This record gives sequence, structure tokens and C-alpha cells, in this order.
Amino acid sequence: MNAALRWSIPDWVGLSLVALGALSDWRLGLVLAVWLGLWRLNTVIAASGSTAARYAVPAIFGLTLLILWEMVVQLYDVPLVILPAPTAIAARIADSLPILWQDFVQTFVKGALSGFAIGCSAAFLTAIAVDRSSFLQRGLLPVGNFIAALPIIGTAPILVMWFGFDWQSKAAVVVVMVFFPMLVNTVQGLKETTAMQRDLMRTYAASYWQTLFKLRLPAAMPFIFNGLKICSTLALIGAIVAEFFGSPIVGMGFRISTSVGQLALDMVWAEITVAAIAGSLFYGGIALIERWVTFWHPSHQK
Repeated sequence: MNAALRWSIPDWVGLSLVALGALSDWRLGLVLAVWLGLWRLNTVIAASGSTAARYAVPAIFGLTLLILWEMVVQLYDVPLVILPAPTAIAARIADSLPILWQDFVQTFVKGALSGFAIGCSAAFLTAIAVDRSSFLQRGLLPVGNFIAALPIIGTAPILVMWFGFDWQSKAAVVVVMVFFPMLVNTVQGLKETTAMQRDLMRTYAASYWQTLFKLRLPAAMPFIFNGLKICSTLALIGAIVAEFFGSPIVGMGFRISTSVGQLALDMVWAEITVAAIAGSLFYGGIALIERWVTFWHPSHQK
């Protein structure tokens, strides 16, 4: 018999949980039975080791969470204000596409992306200046760590008062959030090359800029992309949180805060879903570019 089809100790534990759940509550037993069946299916697919399994396993895992979520809400009649079902969230998304699109443009495109581009670009240029100056290494980085530790709920209202209630203040909050993580990763990446490699470039009479572009920046790319991926998640979070402290009547943060006050939890979850999809695609796009740029790195070798 195929090893993937054999019942292991976790399988028997799962069956025991299903039996206990069915004895105490048939609804709980049904939920546990569906969970065990889908979990077992995923285990068999994962054991195949095929290329399709790499994509099927996370897809089935996500589908399992949605199915269990829907079952729990429907079987136990969970109120909408506590937790809406995935079908209710999907219906709200379908009915509110124009509103969700306007919020997406205001928060993600105008606020998060612009702040991400400005903050990461400024951090990259500053990292090169820090690399050139020992004074900046000793003076700027400690100050940067201090500013990076400041809570966003304290800095966001100040920046909103400085730059106004439109997307510019949200971009400013994002710049503050992404600047120093990107700076630290880039500075660390520029130190990745060894002294022997830099000495070899000097024997070729290479200038600082030739060494930077031909040796040190390529070696620093894994660190730079690590900073970009970290900042991609921080950018959207910063833009949404900043809208809680002042925004025109559009934006993800504005819509979430007002919908909570109206107990429209399906709209809140719709905005959360849009934000999660946008953030995941943004992160995935950077990861794909990283794989193309740093194809030589051992982490990308099979």
C-alpha cells in the first residue's frame, strides 16, 4: 500500500476528535469530519511531491479554512456583527465594487505605493551615503533606530496635521515606516562582500562607483529585496492606520472605522479582504522580481 494512504498516529487522533465531537454535538462532529477529510486529502497530495502539489496544497488549505468558517457560522447561527460568513463577505464585495475600488485607489495606489516608492528610494540613497561616511554610520543609524521604534499611533496624527487629510499625509506616514527598515537592510547588504573581493577590485584599479555597481550592489540584492518585502507589508498597514486619524470620505481605513461604528461588519471584512489580496499580490510581485534578479543566490537553487 502507498505510504501516503496509510493511517498514521495524527490520523487516528483526528478520528478520535471527530468521534468525541459527534458525541457532544453533531455540528461539531460534522465540522471536525470535514476538517479531517480535507486535511487527509492535502496530506496525500503533498506526499506526491509533484509540481502541481506545490500549488494545490496551499490552495486546498485556504479553501479548507473558508469551508470551515462558513460551516461554523451557518451551523451555529453566529450573528453578522460577530463574524460574517465568507459568502456574506463575497456578496458585499460584489455589491460594493465601485466603493471598494475608490478606497483601493485612495489608500493603496496614492498612499501606500507613493510612500513606499519615496521611502525606499530615499533609504537606498541614504544607505550609499552612510556607506561612504563613517560619521553617518555612527550618528544616523542610532537615531534611525530610535525613530523606527516610535509608535505609529503617535506619529500618524502629527503627520496628518502637518500634511493635511488627503493621501499626502498617508504617504508621509508610510515613508516614516519604511525608511529605516529599508536603510538597515541596504547598509547591511553593502557590507556583504569580503575584504578579499574588494581588494581584488582595487587591484583592477576600479573606482568606488565601479566597485559599488559591479560587486557590492549585486551582492547586496538579497538584503535589498528582503527590505523591500518587509516594507511592502508595512506600507499598506501604515496607510490604513493613518486614515483612522483623518481622511476624506474615501479610503480603506476610513471605511473600516465608519463601518465598525455602523456595525456593518461585512463591509469591514470586505475591506480587509481587498487589503489582504492587494498586499499579497504586491509582496508576490516583489518576490518574483527578486527571483529574477538574484537567480544566482543559493536560496533559489534547486
